[in-house]
Amino acid sequence: MSQRYVLTLTAAGAIPWLVPLVDDETLRGIYDALDAVFLPGGADIDPATYGSDPHPLCDRTDRERDRVEVALARWALEEGKPVLGVCRGMQLINVAAGGTLYQDLAEELPGALKHDYFPFRGQSFARDYLAHEVLIADGSRLAHLMGAGPLKVNSMHHQGVRGLGRGLVATALSADGLIEAIEGEREGYLVAVQWHPEALTDGDARTRGIFTDFIRAGAEWSVSRE
Repeated sequence: MSQRYVLTLTAAGAIPWLVPLVDDETLRGIYDALDAVFLPGGADIDPATYGSDPHPLCDRTDRERDRVEVALARWALEEGKPVLGVCRGMQLINVAAGGTLYQDLAEELPGALKHDYFPFRGQSFARDYLAHEVLIADGSRLAHLMGAGPLKVNSMHHQGVRGLGRGLVATALSADGLIEAIEGEREGYLVAVQWHPEALTDGDARTRGIFTDFIRAGAEWSVSRE
């Protein structure tokens, strides 16, 4: 797990609690103590989690991590506990809500842009390299934070949202039609983005606002429980 997530959340006022891959009963006890759930980037999600056979270009997976994060996401969606997802985290939220994924965008999405600007695999792109634009929908929570319209983002993924899950709405798209951000239809805080804002906070106050807004929502959730 990249420490960048922890440092960014801490800078926004959070006390991060890294959740281990434990049994469901223990996991529920941990979840109940949380004020919000952050779902970070990482390995591909096992296609069996959303009822698909593996594509040859689906990369390494971690079924135990999938199990734990899907449970956290589903509980939060059911209760309205604040959730923020980044990259894999956005895909995970979509899967938890019954959605599906493209297992490899270049193979499965006609006219796909290049989205896999990785700082590894023989590539040398910096994590803060602004690769392409997304179009943020007017009236969304993301538009309130970042402004509606075009936004240049970094991009480090080869999978993406295919079929949108129940209770979710797309709030940003790239030029090839790929969903780049989602929010919840119901009241409560649910925001997820396909790019990596944690790598952009040093030079962009608006991006820092994504995390401070999330932490504020968690604090409000905690007060409402009391």
